[in-house]
Amino acid sequence: MTRARVVQSNFGGSDPLRVLREVFGYDRFRGPQEEIVRHVIAGGSGLVLMPTGGGKSLCYQVPALCREGLAVVVSPLIALMDDQVLALRQAGVRAAALHSALASEAVSDLWRQLQRGELDLLYVSPERLLGGDLLERLQERPLALFAIDEAHCVSQWGHDFRPEYLQLQALAQRFPQVPRLALTATADPRTRGEIIQRLALEQGRVFLASFDRPNIRYLLRPKQEAREQLLAFLEEFRGEAGIVYARSRSRVDNFAALLQAAGHGAVGYHAGMDASQRSSALSRFRNDSGVVVVATIAFGMGIDKPDVRFVAHLDLPKSLEAYYQETGRAGRDGLPATAWMVHGPGDEPQLRRFIEDSEADAAQKRIEHGKLDALVGFTEAPGCRRQVLLAHLGEALAEPCGNCDRCLEPQVLEDRTVAAQKALSAVWRTGQRFGAAHLTDVLLGADTARVRSLGHQSLSVYGIGKELNREQWRTLLRQLTSQGWLEPVPEGRGGLRWGEEARVRSLLRGDLNLELPAAPPRQERRRAAAAAAAEPEADASLMTALKDWRRAQAREQGVPPYVVFHDRTLAELAARRPARLADLGQVSGIGATKLDRYGEAVLAVIEGWQAQT
Repeated sequence: MTRARVVQSNFGGSDPLRVLREVFGYDRFRGPQEEIVRHVIAGGSGLVLMPTGGGKSLCYQVPALCREGLAVVVSPLIALMDDQVLALRQAGVRAAALHSALASEAVSDLWRQLQRGELDLLYVSPERLLGGDLLERLQERPLALFAIDEAHCVSQWGHDFRPEYLQLQALAQRFPQVPRLALTATADPRTRGEIIQRLALEQGRVFLASFDRPNIRYLLRPKQEAREQLLAFLEEFRGEAGIVYARSRSRVDNFAALLQAAGHGAVGYHAGMDASQRSSALSRFRNDSGVVVVATIAFGMGIDKPDVRFVAHLDLPKSLEAYYQETGRAGRDGLPATAWMVHGPGDEPQLRRFIEDSEADAAQKRIEHGKLDALVGFTEAPGCRRQVLLAHLGEALAEPCGNCDRCLEPQVLEDRTVAAQKALSAVWRTGQRFGAAHLTDVLLGADTARVRSLGHQSLSVYGIGKELNREQWRTLLRQLTSQGWLEPVPEGRGGLRWGEEARVRSLLRGDLNLELPAAPPRQERRRAAAAAAAEPEADASLMTALKDWRRAQAREQGVPPYVVFHDRTLAELAARRPARLADLGQVSGIGATKLDRYGEAVLAVIEGWQAQT
C-alpha cells in the first residue's frame, strides 16, 4: 500500500470541478450542488435544504478547498463529525474535529495544528465554538466559510430544537464578511423561515432540492402482533444492515433479544446502557456487515452508514419530520431500501401524554401537538404516502409514486361525502379557528362549558354528526387535512380552516364525491423492484473478494469499511473490472488520494480473481 498523498494547502481559486474529481473522485455534481458551491466560493451565504444522502456535505467541503482559509463546520453530532473527518482524511484533506469526547492530548495537538495553519476544515460542536476562546482564535485567522449543519435545530418549529443553536446568530455579527451556509435535510416552510431569521440569512439565497427519496419504499401496517410482524418483515432482509426503532428502553431490550434468538445479528442501543455498551453497539453497526440495531431515537443522528437497507418503526415517531429524518437513514447509497412501520390506536394517546408531561411551555406544547396531528394524518391518508409526506415539507409530487403501500396495494374505499360536508360546515360555522377536539364536540352535540360559553350549541351544525364516534371524527378531520380540504390556521394554536375555497364549496354543493379508505390491508407484501436505479451487474464472487479486501484495510486502519470505499464503488469495480490505474481513476468515488493509496492493491484483487476464474 503506497503512502497517501496529503493535500498540503487549499486549492485557492481552483475550479470546483477539479476539486470534485481529484479529491472526492466524482465527475459531476448532483442537483443544485454546483450552483451552491459556486455561490459560496463567490462569497455568498444561504440556506440549503437537501434530503439525507443528497450530498449536503460536498456543498461546503468543496468550497472549503477552493477558498483561502479555514472552513468551520458546526454540528451537534459527535459521530457524524468523526465520520466526516475520517472520510476527508482518507481523501487527503487536512480535517479535524473538536468536541467533548476528545482527550486533552488530542485537543492540545489540534490547537497546535490550528495555530500553524495546518487545517482545511474544523468540525466543532456549537458549545465548543461558543465557549472558551475559540472565536477569538478564529478571528486571528483567515476563514473560508462557516457551515451550520442540522440547521433545523435552531428552530422551535423544527423537530429537534436545541437552545444552544440560538447563540449561532453571533457568527453574523462577529464575522460579517465570512460566508455562512446553513444546511438541513428536514424543514417545513415555517421552519425554514425561522432558520433564516435566527441565523440572519435574509440576504442569502435559499437552495431547495427535492426532498423525494425515490429509492425508499414506504410501507405502513396496522399494529396487530408486532413481534410476529417484525420477524416476518425481516426475513427478506436477513444478513443486511438495518435499524429498528422502539419507543422505550424495555421494548428495545425485548426486541433485540427476540431478533438475536431468531438468528439475526442484532444489538440494542439506548440511553440506559453504559457508555462502553453503546460504543460497542455503534462500532459493530459501523464496522460489521448485516448488523441490525434495535434502538430508541437516541441512536442514528449523525450515522453516515450508506448501506442501511431498512428502517423499521415499531411505534409512531414524535412527528412527521422526525419520521422523514429517521427513515432517511436507509438507502443513503441510492440503492433500494424500505421504510416499514406498524402503528396502532394506542400510540397517539401515549405520545400526547409525553407532550403534556414535558417541561415545555404551553406554546411549545401546542406546536408539538400540531406536529403529531400531521403525523397521524399521514398514517391515515387515503392516497400516496410520498405525496402526503412531500406536501408537508412544502413540495408537490405531481403523480403518485408507485413505491408505497397505498400505491402498490388495492384499497377498499367508502363514500364519505356526507360526513366530510358536515365537518367542513362545522369548520365554517364556528369561524374557521377551532381545532379538531372542539369541532368534534360540536358535531357530536357535546354539552361542555366551552361549547356553551361560545354559544355553539345554537349553531345548525351542533349535534349533526352522531352517526360517527369521537375517534372516527378525529380520523376524518385528519384525512381532510392531509388531502388539503382543511389546513392549519397560521399561528392558530391547532385551529383548522378551509383549504382552497372553490374546491371546498364544490364538495359542499355535491358536485363531486369523496371516497376514503376503509380499514387498511393486513397482508405483508414482498419487496418489488425499486424505483431507484439498480446496482451495476457486478460479479458476486468478485464483489465478495473486494469486500474482504476492504474489511482488511478497514481493520488495519481502525476505520469503518465504508470510509475506505462505499458499496456502490465496489459494485462499479466488480462490474467494470478495470485493469489499469487510469481506468481505476474513472470509477465513481475514487479520487487522487485514494487512487494513490489503494490503486495497486485493488488492481491486484481484480487480477487475482480473474486468475482463479
